[in-house]
Amino acid sequence: MAQVTIIGAGNIAGAVAGIAAKAGAQVQVLARELAKAEAVAGPLGGQAGALGEQLAGDVVVLALPYAAVPEVLDRYAGALEGKVLVDVSNPVDFETFDGLVVAAGSSATAEIQARVPDVKVVKAFNTNLGATLHTGAVGTVPVTVLAAGDDHDAKDAVLSLVRAAGLRGIDAGSLKRATELEAIGFLQITLAAAEKVGWTGGFAVID
Repeated sequence: MAQVTIIGAGNIAGAVAGIAAKAGAQVQVLARELAKAEAVAGPLGGQAGALGEQLAGDVVVLALPYAAVPEVLDRYAGALEGKVLVDVSNPVDFETFDGLVVAAGSSATAEIQARVPDVKVVKAFNTNLGATLHTGAVGTVPVTVLAAGDDHDAKDAVLSLVRAAGLRGIDAGSLKRATELEAIGFLQITLAAAEKVGWTGGFAVID
C-alpha cells in the first residue's frame, strides 16, 4: 500500500489527502499547527503531525504556497532522497496579481528541482481548483489531473493514485511543461479571483 505525506493543511492539501485516501493509500498530514493537520487527517483515518516530524510517505506532496516551499526543503534536507516530491504550487505574484514570481520560461517546479537535484520532482494538481478536486468533477466533466516531470516512474506513481481515486490523469510531459501548467493555473486563479469563473468550476479536459 502506498504511503503519501501531505505537507500543508489548506484546501488543496485536504483535497489531495482525500484523493490519496480514496486511492487506498496511507495518509500522513504535516502542518505548522498540529490541530490543523489533525482536522485534515482525522476524518480520513490518517496520521497527523507537526511540520518537522519524520516523513512517512513514499510520495510527499508540497501543498503549500510557493513562498513557503524553500523553508520546508531546507528543513527536510537529506530526508527527501528516494521519494517522489509533488509540487502543487502556482507561483503567483500576490502583490500585483499580474504575473509570476519565477523567471520567464522557468517554473516553480524547475526551481524546486534545482534545489533538490537528487529527488524525483513532479508537477501536479496546480491546474485544478480545490473544490473540483474534492468533488471529482468540473461541472459535468470528470476532473483531469495533469502531471509533468522528468522521471516516468515518479509521474506514474502520482497518476496511479489519481486514477485509483476515480479521477483522470494525464502525463503532460517533461518537467519543462511545468511552465505551461503554471501559466494555466495562474490564468484560472485570476479568472476566479475576478469572478469571471467560479471557484467551484474551472478548466476541464475533454477527449
